[in-house]
Amino acid sequence: MKKKILIHSNNTKAFTGFGKHTKNIMRYLQATNKYEIIEFANGTTWGDPQMDLRPWKAQGSLPNDRATINDLKTNPEKSRAAAYGCEMIDQAIKEYKPDIYLGIEDIWGFTNYWKKPWWNKINHMIWTTLDSQPILPLAMEAAPETKNFHVWASFAERDMVKAGQGHVKTLHGTVNTEDFNRFTEEDRKRLRSRFGLSDEFIVGFVFRNQLRKSVPNLLEGFKIFKKDCHKAKLLLHTHWIEGWDIPRLIEEKEIDPNDILTTYFCSECKNYDIRPYNGQEQNCRFCGAKKTVNTTNVKQGVDEEQLNQIYNLMDVYCHPFTSGGMEIPIFEAKLTGLITLVTSYSCGEDSCTSESGSFPLDWSEYREPGTQFIKASTYPSSIAKQLKKVWNMDTNKRSQMGWKARKWVEDNYSTEVVGKKLEEILDKMPTIDYDFDWDKEKQNKLDLKDLVDEGKSLAIVMPQGASDLMWINSMLFNLKDLYPEHKIYFFTKPEFYPFIDDNPNVHKLLPYSPQIDNVFLLEGRLEHGGYFDLAFFPHYGVEKSNFFHNAKDKKQFELCHI
Repeated sequence: MKKKILIHSNNTKAFTGFGKHTKNIMRYLQATNKYEIIEFANGTTWGDPQMDLRPWKAQGSLPNDRATINDLKTNPEKSRAAAYGCEMIDQAIKEYKPDIYLGIEDIWGFTNYWKKPWWNKINHMIWTTLDSQPILPLAMEAAPETKNFHVWASFAERDMVKAGQGHVKTLHGTVNTEDFNRFTEEDRKRLRSRFGLSDEFIVGFVFRNQLRKSVPNLLEGFKIFKKDCHKAKLLLHTHWIEGWDIPRLIEEKEIDPNDILTTYFCSECKNYDIRPYNGQEQNCRFCGAKKTVNTTNVKQGVDEEQLNQIYNLMDVYCHPFTSGGMEIPIFEAKLTGLITLVTSYSCGEDSCTSESGSFPLDWSEYREPGTQFIKASTYPSSIAKQLKKVWNMDTNKRSQMGWKARKWVEDNYSTEVVGKKLEEILDKMPTIDYDFDWDKEKQNKLDLKDLVDEGKSLAIVMPQGASDLMWINSMLFNLKDLYPEHKIYFFTKPEFYPFIDDNPNVHKLLPYSPQIDNVFLLEGRLEHGGYFDLAFFPHYGVEKSNFFHNAKDKKQFELCHI
């Protein structure tokens, strides 16, 4: 009997890294003929008939009833969670009754799933990307409750094991090695001639134009390198409308715009062009369509065959970034025989080694505001230095290093290698009988009596809001001065822990749940003695009961009135 696996991830029709990886894994598992696959796809509506066209059973994760949709529009936090499937996941489990839930997504895509009644009644596995140090608190909360917790990069495993989560393992993301290969020199010359290119030394970067991709650093490094290599060109395969204002950066750094190439794509005839940037909604030189040509993006872009051609236009691949979970273009570039230059931080630690056909890019540390995550700012001088090293290499040595890079990806990141490891994990999981009563199953209640220590105590409840939490955080020193004998307990959603967890005045940081929004539950009333001497609810307005405090409050200020 086949095991039924509900695979929860991004839409496999998308151009995103999660979409590419999940498609590879689903194809691999289906080919084994051992599993029944159900794709539970973020970004697609429940009941969407387009899902019936997939080669496996598929269902959307967004609600389709009007009342729920209208409710989500009024609640940004709830709407964000719904985009990751939280509104429909329970229904998907009930309807499909999987033996295994496999979540392939950012960790916040599974917030509080480990508290759901079905979590420990079926086999479950989280396969997530973590991109920075220190490890996101939400991941540290999820790991102890998740028997099979896998990350894409070894640095995350290392840090979680140090924190006591010894069961966390690295299972890399996948790349389809059949989609990418190195052209012969003759074919590369013919391909270049299509775009008016000949013997230029082309530096490539394939990326979504996000701020964590270090475009200013790369442009500065390229400018330095250009002083030595006058025929250098920089090919930015990205969308120029989102993220960095690339034309402005080029102008600020006084780089010749003709030295910066990009990929244009026609939504009508599906052809692409390589040339300097000249705005959006261009006319197509191939089919003559009007205003159908834009820089490549996640909605309209080149297919894998065309992307392979674009990598083959390059002489070296350079990927500077602040942090990342895997950075799939690095591995695609290696498969095309390119030497890769990679920032030696986060997931880059795995792919910047000489064994992987790469040179590391040095960086300096900075901290992300609010979260205080360590981020890398790649030195432009290191970019220029490593570009010059590749440029000066003889052709044979460059080719040997490129083939070494391809072999390394095949051995460590291919769908077949990673898929086999996943298969071994899944095969150890038992089938599920589903003999439990869904209607009688209840989520675990937050039992405060087990969480509050002896002695005087006070509670602050602030469910969410980065700016509000930072403001409250700054007031806790004053609050502790006012109530020096009281232990302070702070309730907020786990994803907002980083805004509070560094404050020495907080005795315990606890997860928020709607039942906490009850002053009489926390402070007590009638026969119920309560759990805290005082409870503050800064997110309440003045119209709600937020000022009882058992007559124990001091009148320096009212934290409840924001």
